[in-house]
Amino acid sequence: MNYDYSKLKGKIRELGMTQNEYAKKIGITEQTLNFRFDNKRHFKQDEIEKTMILFNEPLENIQKYFFTKKVAKNETI
Repeated sequence: MNYDYSKLKGKIRELGMTQNEYAKKIGITEQTLNFRFDNKRHFKQDEIEKTMILFNEPLENIQKYFFTKKVAKNETI
């Protein structure tokens, strides 16, 4: 399953952070973050929890940042 992390990336930018700064705040390297964004590895529960706290977002918004399915350009939902 491939996920679309564009809302997560947008929120990181909105908060004035670089991806490297975000990675450090949730306890991973920028390289590991890139693996996550490229759908080569999944985000771990503690990383998701740290993100929601960092973003000051309710847990109900986890779906929007972490579990939006990526849809191919020629594919319909």
